[in-house]
Amino acid sequence: MNTLTIEGWCKSSGDKKSTPMGSIHFHLNELDHLRLEQAEERLQKTHEPEVMVDVDMAAIDLVTPEACGPLSDCKIRVYLSAGDQRGQFHLVGHRASDGSLIYTNAVMVDQLG
Repeated sequence: MNTLTIEGWCKSSGDKKSTPMGSIHFHLNELDHLRLEQAEERLQKTHEPEVMVDVDMAAIDLVTPEACGPLSDCKIRVYLSAGDQRGQFHLVGHRASDGSLIYTNAVMVDQLG
């Protein structure tokens, strides 16, 4: 299991820029890791811009900053970096209280153990 703590961002509707909101903490198990690797391979073959991977919010033990509160939904967005075509991912969801977009900085898929 991989435990990740990644900088989180919030973009409320109507805002032009995202604002930092602190660290988002979550776990990815071996099955999640496999799904991310499969998504990376799919993107390399199909040249799609991105793949959204479903996650079980209870299973990833998601912890958001206090100012954020719970998310109403959560997925992992996988895409390829422009230069070397390596897979990257970040957590994407919406804040339950107001629907604002919440996301994390990106991580390389191959950095997961």
